[in-house]
Amino acid sequence: MVIGAAAVVFGVGLGVWASGDEGVPAGSAAPRPSEASRDPSAAAPPEAAPSPTPSPTRTYPLSKAPRTIPAVSDHTPARGPGWKPASAHRVVVNDKDLADEGRLIAGELGMKYAGEKDDVKAGDVRLALNEDKGANPESYAMTVRGGRVTISGPDDTGVFYGTRTLKQEVHGGGTAPEGVVRDQPAKPQRAFTLDIARKPYTAGWIEDRIRELGDLKYNQLGLHFSDDQGFRIQSDTHPEIVSQQHLTKAQVKKIVALAAARHITVVPEIDSPGHLGAVLAAHPDLQLRNVQGRAVQGAIDISKSASADIVDDLINEFAGLFPGGQWHLGGDEYQALVVSNPEASFPQLAATARDKYGAGATVADLTTGWLNDRADTARAHDRSIRAWNDGFFRATSVQPAKDLKVAYWTGKEIGARPPVEYLDAGRQVINYNDEYLYYVLGEPQTFVYPTGQRIYEQWTPRVLRGNVAVAARYDDQILGGSFSVWGDLPNAQTQDQVAAGIRMPLRATVQKLWDSGKPPLSWTQFRALANELG
Repeated sequence: MVIGAAAVVFGVGLGVWASGDEGVPAGSAAPRPSEASRDPSAAAPPEAAPSPTPSPTRTYPLSKAPRTIPAVSDHTPARGPGWKPASAHRVVVNDKDLADEGRLIAGELGMKYAGEKDDVKAGDVRLALNEDKGANPESYAMTVRGGRVTISGPDDTGVFYGTRTLKQEVHGGGTAPEGVVRDQPAKPQRAFTLDIARKPYTAGWIEDRIRELGDLKYNQLGLHFSDDQGFRIQSDTHPEIVSQQHLTKAQVKKIVALAAARHITVVPEIDSPGHLGAVLAAHPDLQLRNVQGRAVQGAIDISKSASADIVDDLINEFAGLFPGGQWHLGGDEYQALVVSNPEASFPQLAATARDKYGAGATVADLTTGWLNDRADTARAHDRSIRAWNDGFFRATSVQPAKDLKVAYWTGKEIGARPPVEYLDAGRQVINYNDEYLYYVLGEPQTFVYPTGQRIYEQWTPRVLRGNVAVAARYDDQILGGSFSVWGDLPNAQTQDQVAAGIRMPLRATVQKLWDSGKPPLSWTQFRALANELG
């Protein structure tokens, strides 16, 4: 280490070596001259002790908060040199349940994973579970002190997020600043949704996105794998519906395992009763037809018991492939309900509605009952269930299941209701706002590719529809949000172009889901930080 005349940089600030005299190089091992040494003719009394050599001391400015995406919630600064990884340093854990997190961060930082250890060594990173059982399981504390790092939390999820903060802090040779980080997300659901039905993506590309999402502290990956254009995952119960380009179950299991290692839940969506064109191509007898006998694109005939059977078969089959506890039922854009008189246009649906729910029942009642029945199927697998907002209808005698969460994406569809109607009814809502969070390939209709800057500067989780926020009193009912990629014009971009196009929107979205307040950085600063972190 080369010591200059005044200061040396130690990552978090200037470390100053104190010196007793001007003109003596800071950190010099030479003793401070006595008056006798300055004048060779002056002899010190023989009994006099030599002047003591002062010990050099370091002083540091208070550390600054870590530069991460998303920004940490709280940082208590301290004075000290901070911490840098080294190949000789260890990652140790206090609980075997943190072994996966320990091995991951050790490999990423080029350190040694030493397993469960009670001893303390210089340079250690220690991962620990604490006893704060009532705390948010995604919370963590990270202390950088004395040349060591301790990351602790009530659950391995929070500890994992602490390792993501540490990884970003030391990216590119940087230093983790001295002090204590206390951090947790504002919203419990932070998602990226990918439409692989209309545009197939390779397993490797999806795995790369999972690694990216994990480092950004996302915790859900939505997979929309069934639509009119394709059914993209191998099926054993109904192999006849599977598209030529698809993921095998072995590939999906690998994706799910990688996601779980990054504390990401994969949320499958088999949309119904609309968007089932790929299923209906193999089962034309289940296609919905109007009173003139004309087929309705993508719509299954919900008056037929065989229609329910095939969708339930698929839910039951894929529940075993996606064990993450969440399920998306779809429910949007059922074309039987976009005509002026559904009962006249689809007399078979109207008759079945009356048979099941009484003389005054409507096609909307039958459609709501369909969604409730599919919810029963998913709920039998211990799933938390959601459906698109335009799958909920006004003034129906059949009410949607009370535990059905609203995936609010648009106010543009026929019959779409404002978000406050769901919130006032006590429903929990997930924000998929198509004005800000929809990346629709080819920009059809009125869609334009969303920008990170617009999300960062204008959107919050309370902006559920358009660009107007709902009242703050509803905040606890809004569980989070999802940035989504839809493949309407699948060849408009390659998958690599998609990855590049969503890079900054993903970062902006998670910043606002982690902390929905005003960001600490300007957009220019945030973008520069994203480029610095890679």
